[in-house]
Amino acid sequence: MPKRQFRFWTNSGLILTILFGALIGTYLDLFYVGKGYYSFPLRPFPDIFSIHIGFTLVGLPLILAVFLFIYEKLNFVGKISAVLILASIMTAGEKLSEGFGWFLHDPEWKHIYSLFGYTIYLSFMLIVYSFVSMKKT
Repeated sequence: MPKRQFRFWTNSGLILTILFGALIGTYLDLFYVGKGYYSFPLRPFPDIFSIHIGFTLVGLPLILAVFLFIYEKLNFVGKISAVLILASIMTAGEKLSEGFGWFLHDPEWKHIYSLFGYTIYLSFMLIVYSFVSMKKT
């Protein structure tokens, strides 16, 4: 019996969505950092990048990959729940990273903005994933 390949590497829709998600995440960070809504006091190559490229180019794609891998196995209610749960976890992660000094928000920032932002981001990534993963018949 031939060895079956791991599906992640053969799913071009998954890979495209993760790459697109990293690109969108990077541009969103550049926009919000540029507007002064938040900043990354501790980041790789601070003289070159105003954003934390470790998160946008490694952390966010890994989170998105795991999320999409789990998403495929869920029913409709599970998918909605997964978006809300992950958005909540990511918002809590922001708050936690502020405590470590890795992330700073403008004093006027409300974390509900992050919850809505992550919910919209994840929902959009699911739309992109569904679109690029459509099988042509």
